[in-house]
Amino acid sequence: MVYKISKPDRKIIGEITLDGSKSISNRILIIKALCEQDFTIHKLSTSKDSQTLTQLLSQKESTTFDAGAAGTTFRFMTAYLALQEGTQTMTGSERMKQRPIGKLVSALNALGCNIEYLENEGYPPLSIHAPKAGLAGLSSELSIAADTSSQYITALLLIAPTLPKGLKLTLEGQIVSLPYILMTLSLMAYFGVQHTWSGNTIEVENQKYQARDITVEADWSAASYYFAMAAFADELDLKLNGLFENSLQGDSVAVEIGFHFGVNTEYTEGGLRLTKSNNPLAELFEWDFVKCPDIAQTFAVVCAGVGVQGLFTGLETLFIKETDRVAALKNELKKMGVSFVKMPARFSQKTQKQYFMIEGKSEWVAPPCFPTYEDHRMAMAFAPLAMLGNIEIEDPSVVGKSYPQFWEDLKKLGFEIE
Repeated sequence: MVYKISKPDRKIIGEITLDGSKSISNRILIIKALCEQDFTIHKLSTSKDSQTLTQLLSQKESTTFDAGAAGTTFRFMTAYLALQEGTQTMTGSERMKQRPIGKLVSALNALGCNIEYLENEGYPPLSIHAPKAGLAGLSSELSIAADTSSQYITALLLIAPTLPKGLKLTLEGQIVSLPYILMTLSLMAYFGVQHTWSGNTIEVENQKYQARDITVEADWSAASYYFAMAAFADELDLKLNGLFENSLQGDSVAVEIGFHFGVNTEYTEGGLRLTKSNNPLAELFEWDFVKCPDIAQTFAVVCAGVGVQGLFTGLETLFIKETDRVAALKNELKKMGVSFVKMPARFSQKTQKQYFMIEGKSEWVAPPCFPTYEDHRMAMAFAPLAMLGNIEIEDPSVVGKSYPQFWEDLKKLGFEIE
């Protein structure tokens, strides 16, 4: 299926109520499964990923757990199942079988869990057995590379208080996606689990999660696409409902980034309001996305749309997402005459960071058709370009992974989709 998307004007005026955060929802779902008492989750994400996790956690009959394309779900379930009795199979889509899981499996096995690979070493699917020496035989100390996916670290932290001896987790090297680790620890604290963090070691003693009802904040990753529309708009007055000013989500930095592209943010009782500022755009936008990698695609497209040169770092985790997002961005920006290239190593000699440069202003005559690479964020990051001219999006249903109502919400703002 291909959507043809257009917008007859460059006005973004209206009100959108965003879905609950997928990242927060999935962490709470695991906590709920580990908690001895039930509690209510208000405004749980309706994303396919969260629905899949809900279904797997309630699964009773089958010992095969299929996460599909849901990476967070796969990683969290791997740690959760590693503590259960019996033998379970953890599998996923063909793309999931290409996404590495080795560092998490090695960490869990180092604790005393018993996980085997069913096909390729280091990759799904997995056969997950009960710990060889039982739960009581599990170790309480573990080290893991901090520059790996924060979801591995989160998966370990979420099960930590249920381990008989707790867990002392040492993070080795530079920490990527730190806000996601802080989000995990904040949610654990909300449910009564305390921790200490000294140097590069996080320690969680054996303790019980305490049941408390909770309301899930709206998804800041989803909000970023509206900041892109706001950057492209000539007239702007948009309310985004459900977002918190003091957010657990690292992607809330979209407010600060948006300001660089002429977007003012005002917090309201129910969320926030976006309006245009009179600030001239800078010739160069430079940002380190190591703490907010999920919005890098959004603002790469914004740079292309407004013709601002972009210098991005902190994209290391983008290579192992639903697709290789760096390669996908390079391919699709090129269709509009915009380059997205890795800078030579000499630019990184002092900082040891990997730099990527975006240059050019998007232009096209015939509507460009953007494949989505089975990646929800590719679809949503490129959709705002319809404000600059007609475009086409392949496989638009992929947005269901995190934001099922995305296309309907665009129609509320005057986008035409056929």
